[in-house]
Amino acid sequence: MNEEHIVPTNSQANPSRQHFASDNYAGMCGEAMHWLAEANSSGPQPAYGEDVWTQKVSDRMRELFDTDCDVYFVFNGTAANSLALASLCQSYHSVICSPVAHIETDECGGPEFFSNGSKLLIAESESQAARQGKLTPEGIEQLVTKRSDIHYPKPKVVSITQATELGTVYGLDELKAVTAKAREHRLRIHMDGARFANAVASLGCHPGDITWKVGVDVLCFGGTKNGLPVGEAVVFFDRKLSEDFAYRVKQAGQLASKMRFISAPWLGLLEEGVWLRNAGRANAMAQRLHAGVQDIAGVDCTHAPQANSVFLHMSEATAKALRDKGWRFYQFIAGGGCRFMCSWDTSEADVDLLLADLRSNCSA
Repeated sequence: MNEEHIVPTNSQANPSRQHFASDNYAGMCGEAMHWLAEANSSGPQPAYGEDVWTQKVSDRMRELFDTDCDVYFVFNGTAANSLALASLCQSYHSVICSPVAHIETDECGGPEFFSNGSKLLIAESESQAARQGKLTPEGIEQLVTKRSDIHYPKPKVVSITQATELGTVYGLDELKAVTAKAREHRLRIHMDGARFANAVASLGCHPGDITWKVGVDVLCFGGTKNGLPVGEAVVFFDRKLSEDFAYRVKQAGQLASKMRFISAPWLGLLEEGVWLRNAGRANAMAQRLHAGVQDIAGVDCTHAPQANSVFLHMSEATAKALRDKGWRFYQFIAGGGCRFMCSWDTSEADVDLLLADLRSNCSA
């Protein structure tokens, strides 16, 4: 990533302004803050996940998905994905993923490192779904059947990103088709759910419907982008696959001694559907931004948003003018388009201010 595409060195960005570079920019939601404070005031607790808070949140996760699953907490998404994939693979195996999957483009070889060498196989396709950042059954079939000799890294896992890096969402039928193809070839199924909440909010479904009920073995459930201060949950729906996972977490330096301060804020998301409300608000702001650019000459949306990101094509002059006004956004995804990511705390006023600056620059 070229940092000059995010903020130029001469930018006088207002630190209090809402930005659209990443939902990681957002702070902690009040509900998460409340339970972090509750955990802090509850007195001494056993370390390394043996505390009452971690147990309580794990039970809430099982209630949320309506199934008996194993739940682990790590600091970040790279660790969640890398360790989850390592638990599904041997070093001579391979993982099938989309060309724009985060495990391929933005995790610095973490999945390969923690699996001791499992190779990522990129499913190329010219289909509309593939252009939207999705895996297709055809892409999986092509890679699995390409070779079967001992010199080829044996396919073992299909990795699905939900929602995708291009802001699209796998519908239930799409998921069923992909997971059926994976099962046909006896492949395990990993879901990178850094924005899983946004996908569920978009689809309006039960979280179990797009995970274990369609055959997902392990979900990396993102909390940081949805209002938590830090921390992701690794949820094993096939509990046999989580054997010794705790040792992987420890060896990777991801076992928090004061685990309650990672797990307790999850209560703020899981109670009373806050996780869905936060995601729904972010999605709604993306829709507002998408609707607002329709009448701006010189700004084109690559595709309608299904989650909380909007991808726009504009002139470099317009992009630079926005950056000079202090707006932050990424400009390295989707063929050079500009990504505007809405967060749980993005307001209508934030979107309207951005739209006003876009109109001003495009009409100048």
